[in-house]
Amino acid sequence: MATVRSLADLEGVPHANAFPSAEPKTIRLQLESGERVDPHRHPDREIVAYLLSGAIDLHLDDEIHELEPGDVARFDGDREVSPVARADSTALLVLAPRSEE
Repeated sequence: MATVRSLADLEGVPHANAFPSAEPKTIRLQLESGERVDPHRHPDREIVAYLLSGAIDLHLDDEIHELEPGDVARFDGDREVSPVARADSTALLVLAPRSEE
């Protein structure tokens, strides 16, 4: 069985869960220009961030990665993350349980 959701129809800002209570967690992140998500961690997760529109500085610990539309970033959820929007932005985040490998 497949479940299909439109990102545009999801409610919640800046985060909207596309498939509540399902794994992996699939989140739409919307930030206005200049908005930031406070630094935080996602222990025991691996994260993939795909920037759909806008421009985001992805702060990971002491590194900053400048994401543009179409960029995909993958990182360990134990890292401290804080996205900062350089323009109105929308990203799709997948937070998967860390594999045992």
